[in-house]
Amino acid sequence: MTAKQFYDWQTAGGTDDVMRLVECLERSETPWCAIGGVAVNHWAAEPMVTQDVDFVVATDAIERTVAALEAAGFAAERIPWSINFKGRSKVSIQLSTEACYRDYPERSVAADVHGILLRVASLEDTLRGKMKAWADPERRQSKRIKDLADIARLIEAHAELWTLLSEDLKARLERPDNH
Repeated sequence: MTAKQFYDWQTAGGTDDVMRLVECLERSETPWCAIGGVAVNHWAAEPMVTQDVDFVVATDAIERTVAALEAAGFAAERIPWSINFKGRSKVSIQLSTEACYRDYPERSVAADVHGILLRVASLEDTLRGKMKAWADPERRQSKRIKDLADIARLIEAHAELWTLLSEDLKARLERPDNH
């Protein structure tokens, strides 16, 4: 079973939704990138299945992106910090509208995640995004624990990131052996 087939199995056809998302963004030449778990999966040594695809676009492209995705068959729901899209699968697609992610697309890189070609946040931006999520006291405990695990996965694969961690995170994680 290929990585793409496994992802598709785990998400009840999510590969099609993610590929339609990427096609819409690329066709409209929108500056964008995946963040969160999808980006972690690119940078970490071993990927984990996630049913969420979090992404950001350039601020001036938000409304154009919503229109393009709705035209491609995605249903949109606006909430204070994001616009959520639902396609035909179990994949939850979330366009973050938070200002802290505004510059991520300009530093993004091309990636192959679960056999799907897309753009992901840079390594440092991926870590910064996960640290922000982990530090959010409003997040559910289970989400914060996953964020901490994602941070650990990133520093295990990229020991040089250790220096970017807050003291609070350093107290909770083991320093990588190769640093």
